[in-house]
Amino acid sequence: MALSDFLFSSESVAEGHPDKVADQISDAILDAIIAQDKYSRVACETLVTTGMAFIAGEITTTAAVDMPGIVRETIKEIGYNDSSMGFDWETCAVITSIDKQSPDIAMGVDGRGLLPEQGAGDQGLMFGYACDETEELMPMPIWYAHRLAERLAYVRKTGVLPFLRPDGKTQVTIRYENSLPKAVHTVVVAAQHNPDVTRKQVEEGVVEEVIKKSIPEHLLEANTKFLVNTTGRFVVGGPLGDCGMTGRKIIVDTYGGAGYHGGGAFSGKDPSKVDRTSSYMLRHVAKNVVAAGLAKRCEVQVAYSIGLPDPLSIMVYSYGTGNIPDAQLLDIIKSTFNFKPAAMISYLNMQRPIFKKTACYGHFGRADEEFTWEHTDRVELLKEKAGL
Repeated sequence: MALSDFLFSSESVAEGHPDKVADQISDAILDAIIAQDKYSRVACETLVTTGMAFIAGEITTTAAVDMPGIVRETIKEIGYNDSSMGFDWETCAVITSIDKQSPDIAMGVDGRGLLPEQGAGDQGLMFGYACDETEELMPMPIWYAHRLAERLAYVRKTGVLPFLRPDGKTQVTIRYENSLPKAVHTVVVAAQHNPDVTRKQVEEGVVEEVIKKSIPEHLLEANTKFLVNTTGRFVVGGPLGDCGMTGRKIIVDTYGGAGYHGGGAFSGKDPSKVDRTSSYMLRHVAKNVVAAGLAKRCEVQVAYSIGLPDPLSIMVYSYGTGNIPDAQLLDIIKSTFNFKPAAMISYLNMQRPIFKKTACYGHFGRADEEFTWEHTDRVELLKEKAGL
């Protein structure tokens, strides 16, 4: 197999996966707080396990929110509504341990530190990525893994497959030829289910109602493999089966392993956190570059130091697919986009309660109007600057 011919896999998880339950709770709390006080500083972490949700973190705000109520409502929406699952919204314990943001951090973020403007909330490096493998300019493996996870929730909640429970995982392997996606090689689905259903019922239902209705027929080959619940049984799941924590699905949340990742999680963090806002901004930049035809693949990296507004470095890499040199592309990006924290927050209109929707099925590639980082409103400007 030549270097340009390969298989690449990405996974997603259902909204009832314990780590995703935690992400959704953290972002639901963030939304409730930022709806009342858009200048809040929020770093909300959630842990869920059998019969319990534990909320911790650092929050400085004028908002007053009912955290236990938000936790229970989120769990209810996901579908944990029966105590036989070992975790349900009515009976689970909710424990909170919240402190305020460190005054040393706040000093730098609020412009009371070394420089008199809003600085980065932490040091670190972040990446944004886009490619032309799908209409949404996302890598094909993660895009279809998300669609499978989304479909699992739909068929469960609408009663198409009433025997399904909230937990689940999906995985898609794409076959590439000459570095281009050609077909789906393998689909893996792990779907939690009621104890009184047979494996054959689960397998047939998932193949017909989830896989074949999520992946276009032209991408399926005669030898495409469908693997459903390959242990033979998946009854015990969710927080009963595994402890869940905020921020443990960072590759699911981004590009499925395509491109690089700086290591920072998103959920539960307010817009002052560069882990979140600059990652969204960099996705916006990379997507506009690809949409403008300046490259078929684009990755952008920035790095920050806590308390300082300007990034320490900015890098762009087009994987050899650029229509202009990367050095010229970098100059165009620097002259078009502002990567200071306050500028990014304003540009993307981030101080709104829009974050709970991001916590499932990926933060990138979706067409929701609130997801401003997906807008391709700089395409014509980029083309003009590139002379294309």
